[in-house]
Parts: sequence; structure tokens; C-alpha cells
Amino acid sequence: MIDWQVGEEFTTDHGVVRWTSFGRGEPIVLMHGTPFSSFVWRDIALALANTRRVYVWDMLGFGQSDKHEGQDVSLVAQARIFAALLGHWGLSQPSVVAHDVGGVVALRAGIIEAVNFGDLTLLNAVGVPGWSDGAFFRTVKSNPGLFAQLPAEAHEALVTSKIRDASHLGLRPAVLDRLLDPWRGADGQAAFYRQYGQADEADCDEFQEQLGDLSIPTRILWGREDRWLSPHYAERLRSRLPDAEFAWIEESGHLVQEDAPAQLLSYLIQEVTPQLA
Repeated sequence: MIDWQVGEEFTTDHGVVRWTSFGRGEPIVLMHGTPFSSFVWRDIALALANTRRVYVWDMLGFGQSDKHEGQDVSLVAQARIFAALLGHWGLSQPSVVAHDVGGVVALRAGIIEAVNFGDLTLLNAVGVPGWSDGAFFRTVKSNPGLFAQLPAEAHEALVTSKIRDASHLGLRPAVLDRLLDPWRGADGQAAFYRQYGQADEADCDEFQEQLGDLSIPTRILWGREDRWLSPHYAERLRSRLPDAEFAWIEESGHLVQEDAPAQLLSYLIQEVTPQLA
């Protein structure tokens, strides 16, 4: 198994969140989505650490952070934790890169929790309504308790299929195994369906009126072959953030960090340059 450790701890009301940082320079925070963890940023993080101070964290209920019954792992809760983490780290205006539902967490933190970012990059990220329309999401969200009772082998097959679908080019076996690992065992299986059960599109709707007034320099990057959040969804997000820089990442699906790390890194080492659509 590929080694990746986030050994620092931050205690919340619902359990310990694990994080780490490395490198020197201006701070940048890399945020994962679902059903992933900070592991997806491992190569990008190490490369950025040549010139930046890089922070990564596993959202509560994900990766190496605590997973247990009764947790609030909603996107509202994750945004509050993120705002508290920034205070814990002593960061006032970091760059933030947010993938998938990490987009909602970042946008809620910036708009509703009123924390300041130096700039924001949204990578195949949730930010406007319509992200929960997929059959997988709807089915699991409607029956989280039922899915949590699946035999372990059926659960692993389902999660394997879901994760594989995030990549356009295919995942190496060792990477797939590492992405699956947090969702194995009784606690991991329950946590996988808990976070789907608590995900709510209303958490995104709440900031839509303020989205067009976002003053943070923003960049949108999108894997053109994304089967989870389509190019059509990307264009909808782009229309709500008309001053944002925008670029397609070719030959990449939803998991750009695995499909096109070099292309992704080439953007992240550049300054965000807002421009009118």
C-alpha cells in the first residue's frame, strides 16, 4: 500500500480531524471531496512544497480522521471545521484549492463563515445546484442505513466501481487500494454511507445569491471527461462566476489529480488571474 500519513490532530465536537503541512513559502490549502481524502493530493502537495507552505486535511469522517456513529459530517459542519482549522493554523489569506464537494466547504467558509482567502481554485468542484442529480447519489442518500448493512464484499465492490468511475484513464491498483482503504471495515462502511446520507444540496443553495459578488480571485479548472460533474455543470458554475479564470484539462475525468497531475500542477504554480468572460 502507498504510504501517506496526516499525523497532526485537531479536535472537534464530533471527533479528531487529521492534517499535515510541509514546505516553505506562501500558504496553500488543498481540499479533497468525496469519497476521497487528502491522499489524492499527495503528488501535487509534494511538488508545491518546493515553493509553498502546503496544508492538507482529511474532512471529518474521511481518510484518517475519526469515523463513528452520531457524527455531524455535513458540508455545513465541514465548512465550520475548515474555518476553525484556518484559525488553528494561523492563516489569514491562504490560497485554497478545492475539489468536488470541497468546493461547497470552501465557498461556505468564504461566504458564510466569512474567512478570507488570497485566491480560490475550484477543481471539478460543486458550487451551484444540480450536483446531487446522479442516480448513485440519489439512491444511496435515500437508503444509507440499508446500504450500510451490505455484506462487506458487496460494499467493497460498489465503492470500487464508484471510485474507478472518477478516473478517465484508469487507476493503478495500488492507488485504487489506498482510496478504498478508509471505507473498509465496519466503521469505514458505515462512514461511507453516513456522509452521503447527510449531504444536502441546500448547503449549496444557501450561498447562491452571494456567489456572483464573490470578490476572491477565482479560477475554475475542469477535467473535460468528467462523468460525475459534466462539462454542462462546469459551464453553469462558470456562468455564476463570470470574473473567474477558466480552463479545461484535457484527457481527464473527475479525479484530475490522478489523470493529469502535470497539467494541474502547471496551473497551480501560476497566480490566479481573474478575467471577464
